[in-house]
Amino acid sequence: MDLNQYLEVFIEESKEHLQTCSEQLLELEKHPQDIGIVNEIFRSAHTLKGMSATMGYEDLANLTHKMENILDEIRNEKIQLSSEIFDVIFLAVDDLEAMVMSIAEGGNGKRDVSEVVAKLEMIENGESLLSVGIAEVAAAVEMPISESIAKSVYDEFELTVLQQSKEQGFESYEIKVSLREDCLLKGARVFMVFEVLEKLGEVIKSAPSVDKLEEEQFDQSFCVTVVTKVSVEALQKKVMKVSEVDEVIVSKLDLSELRVAINEEVHKLTTNKEDQESKNEPTVPSASSKDEKMNHPSSKQHNKTIRVNIDRLDVLMNLFEELVIDRGRLEQISKELENTELDETVERMSRVTGDLQNIILNMRMVPVETVFNRFPKMVRTLTRDLHKKVALEIYGAETELDRTVIDEIGDPIVHLLRNALDHGIEMPEVRKANGKPEEGTVMLKAYHSGNHVFIELKDDGAGINREKVLKKAIANQVITEQLAATLTDKQVNELIFASGFSTADQISDVSGRGVGLDVVKSKIEALGGVVSIDSVEGKGSDFLIQLPLTLSIISVMLVEIQQEKYAIPLSSIIETAIINKTDIMNGHNQQVIDFRGKVLPLLFLKDIFEVPETIDEDEYYSVIIVRKGDKMAGLVVDSFIGQQEIVLKSLGNYLSSAFAISGATILGDGQVALIIDCNALIK
Repeated sequence: MDLNQYLEVFIEESKEHLQTCSEQLLELEKHPQDIGIVNEIFRSAHTLKGMSATMGYEDLANLTHKMENILDEIRNEKIQLSSEIFDVIFLAVDDLEAMVMSIAEGGNGKRDVSEVVAKLEMIENGESLLSVGIAEVAAAVEMPISESIAKSVYDEFELTVLQQSKEQGFESYEIKVSLREDCLLKGARVFMVFEVLEKLGEVIKSAPSVDKLEEEQFDQSFCVTVVTKVSVEALQKKVMKVSEVDEVIVSKLDLSELRVAINEEVHKLTTNKEDQESKNEPTVPSASSKDEKMNHPSSKQHNKTIRVNIDRLDVLMNLFEELVIDRGRLEQISKELENTELDETVERMSRVTGDLQNIILNMRMVPVETVFNRFPKMVRTLTRDLHKKVALEIYGAETELDRTVIDEIGDPIVHLLRNALDHGIEMPEVRKANGKPEEGTVMLKAYHSGNHVFIELKDDGAGINREKVLKKAIANQVITEQLAATLTDKQVNELIFASGFSTADQISDVSGRGVGLDVVKSKIEALGGVVSIDSVEGKGSDFLIQLPLTLSIISVMLVEIQQEKYAIPLSSIIETAIINKTDIMNGHNQQVIDFRGKVLPLLFLKDIFEVPETIDEDEYYSVIIVRKGDKMAGLVVDSFIGQQEIVLKSLGNYLSSAFAISGATILGDGQVALIIDCNALIK
């Protein structure tokens, strides 16, 4: 069987299960007595183990199996949780994540995990022993699978069946079946063995139970009790024909040696254990209960969800973009022909494509939760390394963003988060001395507003030290001493985004590596977003990231510059205005205007883009007021054409360096219009 076709699904589901493990471990650390959380982690680990073994990633399966053993001991209250145990399990999850990432990148998933495995085995061996006396009895009840079923307990019903079968001429056998070490689908092989045995006789008992065999909760061997009239040789021969069966040992069962029950102490122990397992362990539904579940409304709802490869959505989006271009062309033709029926058809087409656009964009939307989920574990690790106490609060994780944006924002937020933990939050003793709680708080929040998503990262740390930033900025020649005296607090805060700027006294692995936050700013702006900062010294800092919902289809204002057409994104525009030439003033060798009490610089786009002059200048100018953060400017154009939704197309690598141009689009009349990057113009 070609398993490569399942590789993508395996990688995605493995990531989901590991994410669940990380989240639930953090939750368990807060509520160590909650067995329900342990069961949730156990289920994810168990599923991951089965998937890994099926796909042939033995290292991944073996490490998960070791972790699963510890979790099983914890939920059965044989191991008491401690911070050391949590650390080891988190290390195991980190290694598992690294192995899955290796597989995702085309590797074999192999990794040296001997140290973690050794620690897991130490925990298992040192903490799992029961008290003396009871331990011996428990060992008798919990026989290894390799041992005979005869040494375990048959109930009265099973004993009666075996006795009556013997009276009717049947023989009772115990069959120990060992599967090969490289067996991928153990559950399937067990099913095939049972199918063979049920044709030859009747299966009375199995160890472990049928439910556990179905769930692959066994190593490589299992035992089955069968009543049949077939000989030992025939039984052995038939079962050995099943693929991937390594060894079959058949032994005749002597009913006189069977024990119906063991002493009262053992019976009490096993009863308590089974009760505990029934509470803690997810039950495997029977065929009938599975059918009932399939008919349940919630199950039907669940089955309506499917996985779609992002590449297919990209193809769908590209096709729709072509449709939007053709729609624009039809609208243009409709206006020129002035045909009523054509007008109505085009109008209907516009409504339908508008609805289709919303559906396709929604299909590409992904909750920011997919990015936020990895931060709690990262914060836990960093705070331990920094010897700080920090609580991470996450709000609005369900807020959705386009998948292309989601894939890019992870690293900038990681950088801001590391910066907050390293530079922002003070050491516990410093916080206490300043009258603050020893535990600092970092809040990560996402929310929608208009056609944008805002991501806010706020801490209650030390804030930005104005003098320290100015001193460093002057030393790095970012600003002069004369300019430093005139800067507002907000302008000083913005200096930390300067290239190579860092206020760290010592370069660390956490942040302050000489890279500064300019990387964050560049990345966000490349996505068409804006990042700003607000900080009060001694109170904390607040970073605000503004991102567009999607990058492919945007609303623009079409303008004419001489005989060329350009598009300006509506998200950057405050308003449009018509001004008289006489309203233009000069200041600092720059033409400016008075706009609602503010002095705005004027940028003549025909000069910036070197557009050939073919139209005589009028006494009035058409101006578009644009904003980037708290900075504004007026863009002078020749005329406004109107608002339109356009498809953003890349200019390709050859023209990627074109100044203040972020892309191009094809208009309804077939012309190409360049899309202006207002951020670059203002900068």
